[in-house]
Amino acid sequence: MHVPDGIINAPVSVAAGVVAAAAVGVSLRGARRELADERAAPLAGLVAAFVFAVQMLNFPVAAGTSGHLLGGALAAILVGPYTGVLCISVVLLMQGILFADGGLTALGVNITVMGVVTVLVSYGVYRGLLKVLPRGRRRSVTVASFAAALVSVPAAAGFFTLIYAVGGTTDVPLGKVLTAMVGVHVLIGIGEAAITALTVSSVLAVRPDLVYGVQESVSAPLKLRVGGELVDAPVASPAATDSAAVPVAARSARKFWGVGLLTALVLAGVVSFYASANPDGLEKVAADQGIDKNVRDHATADSPLADYGVKDIDNPFVSGGLAGVIGVGVTVVVGSGAFWVVRRRRTSAAVEKSTSGSGKVTA
Repeated sequence: MHVPDGIINAPVSVAAGVVAAAAVGVSLRGARRELADERAAPLAGLVAAFVFAVQMLNFPVAAGTSGHLLGGALAAILVGPYTGVLCISVVLLMQGILFADGGLTALGVNITVMGVVTVLVSYGVYRGLLKVLPRGRRRSVTVASFAAALVSVPAAAGFFTLIYAVGGTTDVPLGKVLTAMVGVHVLIGIGEAAITALTVSSVLAVRPDLVYGVQESVSAPLKLRVGGELVDAPVASPAATDSAAVPVAARSARKFWGVGLLTALVLAGVVSFYASANPDGLEKVAADQGIDKNVRDHATADSPLADYGVKDIDNPFVSGGLAGVIGVGVTVVVGSGAFWVVRRRRTSAAVEKSTSGSGKVTA
């Protein structure tokens, strides 16, 4: 659903940019709490890289149409809603600058639609469902994740239609655009929901203590089925910071991060070659409804990595695979670095507050 330059006029694009900048600013402050655990920053960088990789895997949803993961629900559940907005923003920034995917003047629109809306809607649905589903069950988390991701995609499509209604550069009946956008993105939402539920369930099976949505949303201990019996999932304890188990936990987290990064590299570097070549939902609707008449060439169309291929490499498998690997690598480095800085600022602020609060005045 990457919006190109030219579909939305300049004033609305600027307004969307202001909204996106405000959302990122709020998220930077909110993410400090979500990144309190020292494992959270590299995990958030990994989530951003994983979303980047999976977004390269377009899957067919209807005749001549494909879809791909938006990732808002997945990021929000795994690392928290504030950090989730930042993850998707990092992905969209890397895609726009390096791969000419999503217009640069439309970056604010894309962050608002694909980042802010999907995260807010999905996390709200997720938290709401966990209040009514049986507590402490892995199945409840999986079901809530599926439903949250499913709803978030047509919600984003509907919000894009609202933006188009205000600032669209072509004169097309709004009803047709809304029907087409929501219709095709309901189908895409099914794929998004399946990917999100599968990923969340897989992480829960091995490291439930790393899933933010479980830590924040499930009051009862999470149950995992081991050897046919339900047992309490391990929960990280602040008291564990002084125990001998910390080095083991740290090694385990690093191993999890390494396996996750390898998975993202394989998806982007190998599996992406077999992705559907059909236009995605927005591209198809834009072409069918004529809202792409004023689309402009991307500002970085001559980038060495434009269109997810490496310039001057003729073999499409090697070109696309190498571009995917580069994209995952850059995203995980930029994302992890940014989240580390956010976490470090939180730590510095906490230390400064503690120091100022414990100061004594003597006569």
